[in-house]
Amino acid sequence: MYVIPAIDIMNGRVVRLARGDPEKVKSYEYLGNPLSLARRWVSEGASLIHIVDLDAVFGRGDNMEVIGEIAKSINVPVQVGGGLRSVEKISKLLDMGVERVVLGSIAFRDPSIVKYLLERFGLWRIAVALDHLGGEVMIDGWRTSTHKTLREAAQKFLMLGVRFFLVTSIQHDGMMDGPDVKNLSEILRLNVNVIASGGVRCIDDITKLRNLGVYGVVIGRALYEGLIDFREALKAATANICGKDDSN
Repeated sequence: MYVIPAIDIMNGRVVRLARGDPEKVKSYEYLGNPLSLARRWVSEGASLIHIVDLDAVFGRGDNMEVIGEIAKSINVPVQVGGGLRSVEKISKLLDMGVERVVLGSIAFRDPSIVKYLLERFGLWRIAVALDHLGGEVMIDGWRTSTHKTLREAAQKFLMLGVRFFLVTSIQHDGMMDGPDVKNLSEILRLNVNVIASGGVRCIDDITKLRNLGVYGVVIGRALYEGLIDFREALKAATANICGKDDSN
């Protein structure tokens, strides 16, 4: 299981929001800038970095230059989401070195774009965001309901060829109250690559998600506030159910 540090960028700074609310911003600028923090997580063993462009999400510009610098400066893949509303922007990110993009509202509004991107760039490089509130998928920065359940939405995109889903529990995001195991279990029955996001607060949560069978877990606030040591999280993610390290 991948343990994926989150770098959420607003105004060039690393921040976290509580339940996606732009008025509830906590800055981690004192820990470093986005590039220095990306380098830190790589030095501690990260094999994938997750970046969210919050300015793009809220229509306040973007952080493309910073994202491009990170993608060129570290030697592990970078996954980017947030405000990807045109094929041109998505293609530019992929061409500038971003390994995978996470499509949100655009995927639901025009599924043909998803199919086109899969065919052009490959299955590995395209993921779909399933941001949900109690199992109901939301778009437009979590403001609009799709009136689809997680399972319904996943099945729709599976038919188009999507194999990677970023599943975020809006209720749990940034709250550090534990992952949404119930809804994750529902979508995992479809045998897809699920990256879980939202609520992770301790090593036990990492173990729980590993045993559940998720492909990866995105961690933000718990890392930045020192509640989880990244190297310990990696150990928990690679241990088997019996508690032994798979590498031994």
